Amino acid sequence: MVVTGGAGFLGSHLCEALVGRGDRVVAVDDLSTGAADNVASLAADPAFELVVADVSEGVPVEGPVDAVMHFASPASPPDYLARPLETLAVGSEGTRHALALAAAHGARFILASTSEVYGDPVVHPQPETYWGNVNPVGPRSVYDEAKRFAEAITMATHRAKGVDVGILRIFNTYGPRLRPGDGRVVSNFLVQAIEGRPLTVYGDGSQTRSLCFVDDEVRGILALLDSTLTGPVNIGNPAELTVLELAHAVLDLTGSSSPVVYEPLPTDDPTRRRPDIALARRELGWEPVVSLEEGLARTAQFFTSGAPQGAGPRP
Repeated sequence: MVVTGGAGFLGSHLCEALVGRGDRVVAVDDLSTGAADNVASLAADPAFELVVADVSEGVPVEGPVDAVMHFASPASPPDYLARPLETLAVGSEGTRHALALAAAHGARFILASTSEVYGDPVVHPQPETYWGNVNPVGPRSVYDEAKRFAEAITMATHRAKGVDVGILRIFNTYGPRLRPGDGRVVSNFLVQAIEGRPLTVYGDGSQTRSLCFVDDEVRGILALLDSTLTGPVNIGNPAELTVLELAHAVLDLTGSSSPVVYEPLPTDDPTRRRPDIALARRELGWEPVVSLEEGLARTAQFFTSGAPQGAGPRP
């Protein structure tokens, strides 16, 4: 198994799950937003190898390959806004190289796409048949359009060359190994609350998110890998809550007296986000089982136990 972005937040959990079930895994990561610490538990395992490389320039993996799972990309807004050209490159050239590796070995290819392909949706909840409402020239387009292109080249390669592919659209995922201050709402709120700093809410906090704990997300990814489903398929938690409700849930969990402060809403920030997971339930037998309360508690424990900072975006 080859996992690009395997030292990132989600990629590292995926690598652990794959090794844990008996697969041999090569993680390819340039460590620009991932960190070797994330896969430190696997470092001594002969079934795991970390290759430090930029997949936009190629995927330097030798030997037999059964599956290529393309998870390489900055994923949090501060990361992809700081690295706009690199984000576009990994979504285009990185995907092309990963697909070429899969094609050369007759391997199954799994693309980690995103709910951001739906943009600021006018259809709610979002089914896979919805084509989205994306601003192609806004600041977030470097991520949104990179993933939309990645889906397009994946399907073109499937149709033209017969490569076995599966596309998953990942909704907001959280859990241990999120970087403190990485710009994602759960890590922002938890770290701010734990440190006694004000919780920053953008806009009036009425925008909604659907949060999936990382263990559930990985189960869904593996279900897609082991299936014959092409997709795209939404893998996310359909339990929807407002950002302000999440802020108060974090305050209740941590017992923090931090105030909530409000700042202007970022450009093109989606106002609603909730997956329709009927396809995943029907075809993969998958649905999330970890409650928000349990997931937040496990993530907070990670931050309070001296979580490593990991790598930040390069200038």
